[in-house]
Amino acid sequence: MENNNLIFRDAVENDIPLVLQFIKDLAEYEKMSNDVVATEELLKEWLFEKKIAEVIFAVADGKEVGFALFFHNFSTFVGRAGLYLEDVFIYPQFRGYGYGKAILKKLAQIAAERNCGRFEWCCLDWNKPSIDFYMSLGAKPMDEWTIYRLDEEGIKKLAFE
Repeated sequence: MENNNLIFRDAVENDIPLVLQFIKDLAEYEKMSNDVVATEELLKEWLFEKKIAEVIFAVADGKEVGFALFFHNFSTFVGRAGLYLEDVFIYPQFRGYGYGKAILKKLAQIAAERNCGRFEWCCLDWNKPSIDFYMSLGAKPMDEWTIYRLDEEGIKKLAFE
């Protein structure tokens, strides 16, 4: 398959089962299947009712071959919104055709159209193929930063205890 037949489309509410399948397939690839607690109901609420995040699909020959889920963050230093890529996934059988680069290019175009000051994402430390790919695009690792996270239990503990 050539990259020149690739199109993008925004996810619509009827795509919720497909979005959830991509999430589960990504989690399996990242060896994190047990961490997926997302449901179709949650995705409907947060993606389509609250509109907290957006999903685009990469479509080749009428088949969704990849997806990206992203949302806006904000940089106080830059004084503008940024685009944050939460997840990107290309099915393994469709890798090597330039679809990953095309998705990131599409997201960069969205960020540019929206006048975003940054386009950021995280990558697992063990995922050398992705790290090499991102660096080939000119992305730079943020070596002096560590991500900190409170999970749902940690949020409740901090908020209410």
